[in-house]
Amino acid sequence: MLKEIKTVHIIGLGAIGATYGSVLYDYDKSSVKVLLDKERLPKYKDGILVNGKRYFFDLQVPKNEDSKAELIIIAVKGRHLHETIDAITPLVGRDTIILSLLNGITSEDMLSSKFGRDKVLHGFSVGIDALRENGEVKFSSMGRIVFGEHYPEVKGKAALVADIFSKAGINYSIPEDILKEMWWKFMLNVGVNQTSAILRAPYGVYASIPEAQELLAAACKEVIPIAEKEGVSLSESDIDEYIKILKTLSPSSKTSMLQDVEAGRKTEVESFALAVINLGKKHNIPTPINEILYLMIRVLEQK
Repeated sequence: MLKEIKTVHIIGLGAIGATYGSVLYDYDKSSVKVLLDKERLPKYKDGILVNGKRYFFDLQVPKNEDSKAELIIIAVKGRHLHETIDAITPLVGRDTIILSLLNGITSEDMLSSKFGRDKVLHGFSVGIDALRENGEVKFSSMGRIVFGEHYPEVKGKAALVADIFSKAGINYSIPEDILKEMWWKFMLNVGVNQTSAILRAPYGVYASIPEAQELLAAACKEVIPIAEKEGVSLSESDIDEYIKILKTLSPSSKTSMLQDVEAGRKTEVESFALAVINLGKKHNIPTPINEILYLMIRVLEQK
């Protein structure tokens, strides 16, 4: 039985992975390892800039003979989850804990199907304004990691993660109902990620322009009756709460989907609009706004 987490493995060195990796490194550089494939290894041998400081992470290409990981944080995009599962498999042992920070509400089910429910915590990050541009990551707020023990089989393991986060100075919270919190984050991503990608709007637009807030809210509202059908209670006051959070973020920082569109990368629209559309069909709930958002973002991807 794992008594203490001393080393955290992170896979995904984008804005979120690099941010939390840098915080762990500053606490104790031996406390964090970055997982990647051998093709990406040369890209990071000269380090990565985070808030102007160059970090030389301990880079590891997972192999079957490696020691098993204590905690693996997954910070990749949803479209990379299948290959990520393959990549981390050699490091997952009996006591390994896996914490996914992916957007959406499905990654934990996929991870538990592969590795067992006793290893998977539910979680996400919120309030982080990290931006990756030209190979450098900048953030003014690390936000916090929200996680919990939705599966009964993982009981007791959140405290181990909380301990290492506390030591490293990573902000976190452990809510009573992590599933509700994940649906809350999913609803807000449906609103802010997608509309920001179409409007090319950084966070400051949502803090200062009422019409942007209305558009965000309209997309979010389609999630509320769907969540209710799925056994999760959300309300319009949850949207108001998030708009307050947006006003605390760096006005020039951008959502991950806007960053993807600007960089010409594939977006996570399937995890947001398409997920809402499919759940709407499942429960016979109209989702016209997300249907339009889906089509618009697919056009942006192909441009």
